[in-house]
Amino acid sequence: MGLYIRRYGKGSISEPKLAYLCPHFNFLMTAEQITFVTFGALLVLALIFDLGLLSKKNSHITIKKALWQTIFWVSLALLFFGFMWWENGRTLALEYLSAYLMEWSLSIDNIFVFILLFSFFGVKEQFYARVLLIGILMAIVFRMGFITVGIELVKQFEWILYIFGGILVYTGISMFRAKHDEMIDINENKVYRMMKRLLPLVPDDGGGKWVVRRDNKRYYTSLFVVVIMLATTDIVFALDSIPAVFAISQEPLVIYTSNIFAVLGLRSLFFLLKGASNKFAHLQQGIAVILVFIGCKMLAVMLGVHVPVYVSLLVIVTCIVASIVYSIATANRHADEQKDAMESEMNREIH
Repeated sequence: MGLYIRRYGKGSISEPKLAYLCPHFNFLMTAEQITFVTFGALLVLALIFDLGLLSKKNSHITIKKALWQTIFWVSLALLFFGFMWWENGRTLALEYLSAYLMEWSLSIDNIFVFILLFSFFGVKEQFYARVLLIGILMAIVFRMGFITVGIELVKQFEWILYIFGGILVYTGISMFRAKHDEMIDINENKVYRMMKRLLPLVPDDGGGKWVVRRDNKRYYTSLFVVVIMLATTDIVFALDSIPAVFAISQEPLVIYTSNIFAVLGLRSLFFLLKGASNKFAHLQQGIAVILVFIGCKMLAVMLGVHVPVYVSLLVIVTCIVASIVYSIATANRHADEQKDAMESEMNREIH
């Protein structure tokens, strides 16, 4: 058996509070390594549970089932937060929670683009879960590549954080000004145009296949196109969210785990929100405020001002909750106004 031995320090990555001594292999595991191993094991078990018990191929996912899946992934992320606090200390745990909540809120904005893609390509509901799963797993791989490059860039050129901060402030202001109901033309999407130019495509799902053979030729179906566009769309969102997470923490443990947990919850969030996208019309403004705050926080370091992690957490939670509550209240008020208008019109016609 191995045993824990207490190390110097108070629980940071550089000075772990605990190390695991494994006498059979004669090495010490730091708190960071223990947390990564635990995260990997938890992730594998969660995916098996989610895919094996909660999701079946071509099955219809109801709002109730999507709610339980969302609760499952959020609870898992919060459980990991508790483990991070116990294993790595309060500061790193709060950084992880702040990063996760920020990435989770940004991922909600992803959902509305996903809904548009499924509608544009006429994806049948029975294929939703499988297409989302493959697209999201591809997105995770791409994100990990971006994060790895970002970590190395920050290590070599710390001043790049100030560039990230400026980009986030600009993006946040642009997002705040943008209209929620502004239509996105899929036909003008660069990835879609490139696929149409380079690949032989068919305008149907091929009965759930990615590739079909017709007239002895190989063609890619609309499902294949949607999977690629889901993954590449997430890359565009990652260009905002990954720089933002560096303002909260530069620890690889925090950045990797918060991103993966947030992205894995996208599938259940899609089914939960696909019928209620009009209920979150002002969420975009809440996310924009978060991006501007995070960008300003990165730029403030140049002036010697360091914003505590608990302040970042408070701002992120306040913006998310306030924008969701305001969006729902506004949507309900508009629904009541439309109902009253219809009733008035009916009364006029009767009289």
